[in-house]
Amino acid sequence: MIKILIADDEERMRRLVSDFLKRQGYSVVEAGDGKQAIELFNTVGDTMSLIILDVMMPGVDGWEVLRHIRLHSGLPVIMLTAKSTEADELFGFGLGADEYITKPFSPMILIARVQALLKRYNVATNEKRVYNGLQIDQSAHTVFSDGQEVELTPKEFELLVYLCDNVGIALSRDKILNSVWDYEYFGDARTVDTHIKKLRLKLGKKGDYIQTIRGLGYKFEVDK
Repeated sequence: MIKILIADDEERMRRLVSDFLKRQGYSVVEAGDGKQAIELFNTVGDTMSLIILDVMMPGVDGWEVLRHIRLHSGLPVIMLTAKSTEADELFGFGLGADEYITKPFSPMILIARVQALLKRYNVATNEKRVYNGLQIDQSAHTVFSDGQEVELTPKEFELLVYLCDNVGIALSRDKILNSVWDYEYFGDARTVDTHIKKLRLKLGKKGDYIQTIRGLGYKFEVDK
């Protein structure tokens, strides 16, 4: 499982980001300040795949943590900050930050940046995911619902993975069709509806995670 370290002295922000990352299937380690972030990096940094740092932390700030990380590792790092000047961003990139996100921000934008960075660094982001009793192992091509294996066709499995890749995002039928069946497919949106119906039936109670968005399409959403 992909493990991400998030360091932010604001507990509410840290918890918000952590919850969204966990819902996406990532493992999260939290640090309440820069000193703790460095300690965690020194002890378990070799198990991390990505680090999210708040800039404005008391004592040891995010820049100092980033400097320490870059002395020892090339792990992808996303900086979070209330500052948004060009000089601040250039300073962060100069220290080796990969992404720079200004507060306030959409959690889904952060998730998209995380996924893009992991892909850029060739980190396998989709091997195993767990969503409240629904377990998906992409490498083994298996799905378990409350411990019971679910037999899916290759296209049903691909559809489920695509929905999970976009957890919390409303997807149109055309977008799903083009992404899962590709642009050369000559069917229509009813193909999506048919496969969603079969997928929901096979997943049982977990099929409720696939929500219908009236007039648009579908969304994969798991209640906390």
